[in-house]
This record gives sequence, structure tokens and C-alpha cells, in this order.
Amino acid sequence: MKIGSFEINNSSPVFIIAELSANHNGSIEVAIETIKAAKRAGANCIKLQTYTADTLTIDSSKDDFLIKGTIWEGKNYYQLYKEAYTPWEWHAELFKVAKEEGLICFSSPFDKTAVDFLENLDVPAYKIASFEITDIPLIEYVASKGKPIILSTGIAEEEDILLALEACKKVGNNDIALLKCTSSYPAPIEEANMSMVKDLAERYNVISGLSDHTMGATVPIVATAFGAKIIEKHFILDRSIGGPDASFSMNEVEFTAMVKAVREAESAIGIVNYSLTEKQIKGKDFSRSLYVVEDIKEGEILTEKNVRSIRPGFGMHPKYFNEILGKKVTVNLEKGDALKWDYINK
Repeated sequence: MKIGSFEINNSSPVFIIAELSANHNGSIEVAIETIKAAKRAGANCIKLQTYTADTLTIDSSKDDFLIKGTIWEGKNYYQLYKEAYTPWEWHAELFKVAKEEGLICFSSPFDKTAVDFLENLDVPAYKIASFEITDIPLIEYVASKGKPIILSTGIAEEEDILLALEACKKVGNNDIALLKCTSSYPAPIEEANMSMVKDLAERYNVISGLSDHTMGATVPIVATAFGAKIIEKHFILDRSIGGPDASFSMNEVEFTAMVKAVREAESAIGIVNYSLTEKQIKGKDFSRSLYVVEDIKEGEILTEKNVRSIRPGFGMHPKYFNEILGKKVTVNLEKGDALKWDYINK
């Protein structure tokens, strides 16, 4: 999978997405500064969301449309999305700023009109949000554009994932990534289930990753260890500015620390390699080897009393200990001499 200039594969660095979402709080100036801060924080990409309240829902106060049991309780869907949406007339400017900052920029569309709008901006990829994974006609339409498609699985059962993958492949798009996501805001860390990251990749033969709503960097680090190649986190200049997503978004300091931790985790994972580095070879100086621990005269026998396996590691390998016991030495040896085959009568 290639998004813009970034190649995503099993050996690539993690592709780190800063999700702008509603964290502009209605100000394009804040949105622009957030993009610049995301670059400073080490993100590879800034992601937008492209919808309006009218493309997502209807303005109704019927009970079905009232939000319950979340941080947005007390609003109806229309009110939430009216507050949270990113004005479409901002998009071209935000894409321009991202490019100037050296960030990849794409978006999550929420209906066909959003897809058509984003196509005019030549987006390099699309993201399907967790709550849209059951919108098979939308997924099929997005996939038909031939761009890489990233699917969040926050509310998905296995059948939902299979249907979404089938929709992509039906139109010839196999450039798919699946992100493990817990659709709670913020998400409890004990529900992260990072074992799913590896399973998604193996079960469906796709790039896998994480769309994270937990607080802190622990879950992204664990995801990296389980093979995540994409990590997405909500990003905000300052939670004090408020907004619908502020409470579960990372600020610049936190995001920078997360990026550093993820990069360190990548370095720590490394590769399967049983050869030693120069530093590791030097460390063998501290290993055990066979040393003379009492003065021994020429012709005397080696015993457990006058030879021991001790540090440092410049003498014979300890594996020869039993083999050399009872043999005579051919030279005078002093306490502290490293034992060598040359000193032993074979």
C-alpha cells in the first residue's frame, strides 16, 4: 500500500496519522495551526472528516436521534455534527497547508457527495470511519475510485468485516488496510484487545493497524509490537479549547512523546538475527571461561581446585571443563592465567 509518498508494508515504519476531526473548534486558523503542530509532533499524515450534518443525519428530536450514554449526551445527532464538521470550503486550504508542511493529507468521506468532492482534491487515500463500516454502498463507491482504503473496525463483527472487504474487492480494489478500533470515547485500555492487530493482518491478508481512542501511548506501543503499520490518534492544539473530541485527543507534547515511543518500539522489535553486533561481541568479555585459580607446575594435573569457570571470557570455553580435568599441563601456570589447549598434554 502506498499513500502519497509513503510506502506501507511489513518492513516499513509505522504510518502515523493525526486525526483533526472536530478539533478546529470552528476556526480555520486553529485548523491550520493544528496541522503545523502535527508536523512538529512527528505525524506522517493529517486526516480530515468530510461531511455535513445534513449528509450524516436529519434534524430530529425524536428519541432515536437523541445521543445517550456517551460524552455527547444531551445533544441530538444533528446538533453534534453541526458543531463538529469541517466546512468543505476549508478543505483546499487545509490540503495546501499540509502539503507545504510535508504532511500527507486525506479524509474520511461519509456519503457519495463527499467522495466526489474529495476526488476533485485528488486525495491519495480514503478512510472509512468505524460507524460507516456497515454502509456497503458507500464502501463500494469509495473503493471504486482505486485509491488505498483504510477501514476502521470499531463496531464491526466478523461478518461486517467480510462484507466490507468483499465490497472493495468487487470493484477491483485490493489495496486495503484494517484498523483495530474500540468505539468508546475515550476507550478503556482493558478493551483495546491489541492481539486483534496481528489477527486482522493474518486472517484477512491485509495491512493492519490501530485507530485509537484510549488515553496515553501504551496502546500504540503495544500495537506496534503486534505489527501495526498504521496508527491513528486524535490530535488537538490544546484540550482547553474544548470541542466534541477534545477529551480523548492528544496535544502536541503528548503526541510527540507517543511518536518517539512508537519509533523506539520499532527499533526494539528489530529482526530475527542470531549473529552478534560489535557491542555484543565486546560484551562477551564478561562471559565465563576457564582460568587457572592456583599456581600449577609443569606436569601437574588439572583439577576442580586449580581450574574454574569464571569471568572474564578470554580463556577456554567452559564446555571443555570436564574434558580437561585429569590432564597434565606442559608449562608452569600462575593463578589468573587464561587456560589454553597449548598448555595441556593431550
